[in-house]
Amino acid sequence: MSDRTRTVVTVAAVLVAAAVAGVVGWLLFVRVPGDVADLLGVLLVIGLVVGAVRVAGRAVGNRFPGYDVAEVAVEGPITRDGGPGPLPTSPRGTPADDIVDQIEAADEDGAVDALLVKLNTPGGAVVPSDDIRRAAMAFDGPTLAYATDTCASGGYWIASGCDELWAREASIVGSIGVIGSRVNVSDLADRLGVSYERFAAGKYKDAGVALKEMDDDERAYLQGIIDDFYDHFVERVADGRDLAEDEIRDTEARVFVGTDAHERGLVDGLGARDDVEARMADLLDRDEVSVEEFTPQQSLAARLRGGAESVAYALGAGVAGRVVGDEEPLTLRF
Repeated sequence: MSDRTRTVVTVAAVLVAAAVAGVVGWLLFVRVPGDVADLLGVLLVIGLVVGAVRVAGRAVGNRFPGYDVAEVAVEGPITRDGGPGPLPTSPRGTPADDIVDQIEAADEDGAVDALLVKLNTPGGAVVPSDDIRRAAMAFDGPTLAYATDTCASGGYWIASGCDELWAREASIVGSIGVIGSRVNVSDLADRLGVSYERFAAGKYKDAGVALKEMDDDERAYLQGIIDDFYDHFVERVADGRDLAEDEIRDTEARVFVGTDAHERGLVDGLGARDDVEARMADLLDRDEVSVEEFTPQQSLAARLRGGAESVAYALGAGVAGRVVGDEEPLTLRF
């Protein structure tokens, strides 16, 4: 259905609903009651007309949706529960499971023919990032990732699962690398008279515990884990972006502004929102598209909390991780 036809049908349905509701309301609440009820009746008629108009408009909208592209946003640190990132100033992000649910809902919506993934994230947890990437890859239709301010690490991991990646000329893109870290407080523990006694089964069970010095074997073991994740990251990006693995490794986990990323083949196109929508229309072989935002339902408390938190966070943080002891295993973050 064309936009013109949809508009005509919507207006006609609303006018019919308003007329019917007005007549029925007048008969029930004004004509039949006596003078004392007239004022209340008029108010009830108005309320009934407004309600009927809303119901009719919603029904027509559901029957004839005015959109053909779904937009799902990945903003802030990528975590399972939407909590803040590793820095005190990190904002809260949208829970990864909610993002996956919205992508799947868009895929099941008969009106949606393409998916636009808006990215403004420094990265986040490994598995949640991969869940979003897999959901985008499973979408039945063209998928286009669009980097606004930042598309780094886990964000780029997600983008590599889409058909194309577009960015602004000044967007921050890249950070395809892995970093692991641990806090060494063994000297402080010695000064405080705190000692570490090992009770563990398995040579590397307590590798990286902060209360003891790390020996060369443990360091090599943990570095091997980081290297394995890096190899996995490079392979996925090279496959998704159709680039040679050496080209990915040559970036040395640096971030690039959009223009440089485009020259390196890390980005397919540069442009503003209008350019991205024009590209979506090209992919669908249409003159234009209409984009609908798919967003998870949030409680009032969650919305207020999100608005009060800081929006400052590190750009291009890379894949960040912590190597800790037995109570908290190795954790990696894009």
